[in-house]
Amino acid sequence: MEKEEGMNLNWTLPPDAVPPRYLRDDIVMVGHHRELSYGLPRIDLGKLMDPHSRSTELYNLHSACHEWGLFLLMNHGVLDEGMRMMKENVQGFFDLPHHEKQKSAQKPGSLEGYGQAFVTSHDQKLQWNDTIFLKCHPAHARNLDLWQKNPPKFRSFGFHPFRLCHIALEKYSEDMRKMAAEVVKYIGMALGIHEGELDLLTKSFGEGKYEVRMNYYPACPKPERAIGLLPHADISGITLLTECGNIPGLQVLSKDNCWVTVPPVPGGIVVNLGQIMEVYSNGTYRAPDHRAVVNKEKERVSIATFCYPSPSLPVGPSPQLLAATGLPPIYQTLSNSGEFLQCFLSHKLDDAVPFIDTLKL
Repeated sequence: MEKEEGMNLNWTLPPDAVPPRYLRDDIVMVGHHRELSYGLPRIDLGKLMDPHSRSTELYNLHSACHEWGLFLLMNHGVLDEGMRMMKENVQGFFDLPHHEKQKSAQKPGSLEGYGQAFVTSHDQKLQWNDTIFLKCHPAHARNLDLWQKNPPKFRSFGFHPFRLCHIALEKYSEDMRKMAAEVVKYIGMALGIHEGELDLLTKSFGEGKYEVRMNYYPACPKPERAIGLLPHADISGITLLTECGNIPGLQVLSKDNCWVTVPPVPGGIVVNLGQIMEVYSNGTYRAPDHRAVVNKEKERVSIATFCYPSPSLPVGPSPQLLAATGLPPIYQTLSNSGEFLQCFLSHKLDDAVPFIDTLKL
């Protein structure tokens, strides 16, 4: 499989020009677009933690996971300073000249590093983005050589810039790990999971695998002919998305087949359920298709954290849920998230059938 070693989208072009490999005629506009600033489910983590308000907020969480598979998490407890430091580091990386970013390019056979993944031929259409993908947890999986040592905006600081980048990534990913385990616990409670199995689920995400993908979507002269990120459902347990500005771009496919714009909300983190959670819920909760569209005048930067359970947790429908509902399992059970990922990577070569459908019994 070929790897695209980062795309230089900052070259000088005529104002209305888009390189042919980015032009598409297959961008399907299903239904209609509608802003969801008033309707996107908002879940307050503080209310979930408070015994007096927990019951009502669990009901809201269940509805959000069932109807949307996506919600905006507020009052999440992640400190602004850590978020700010990470956002500045990400912006600093994407501000580097193309040849500097190329020093972090993906190596053959690896998804980690700078560049677009799953590029299988020189004729394949590309997405209008720059990305860098890093493994964060467990700590021994990190390859910090990929993290740039000299983002321009930190060169004037009085300490080694690599150390700042390292601190930002480590602090941010640790905050996301702790928050994800807490969020998964309440998702399990909303599903009706309790006692031993709930503890196992929570611990599994506390000790799980975490990966961060930083995304840069430049302004695009022809946004109706290009796509920032193709429609897909995540294979993670959950994905946490942090917007680094106020430019919208994330769209989620609703149950009534409409692409709905998810506007950035200050202080909020978007929680998106992945297919591991859809399988665990036996289809009660959904891993929604989503995509990123681009803007004609403004760039957009975001940070996605993919959260997976530890390899000790089988990936299949919840035993407690099956016992409580009396329903048969819809999906097969795989030995762990590693096997789940390998099945997904094998499936990427043939997308005629959605991956999650290949897991159905």
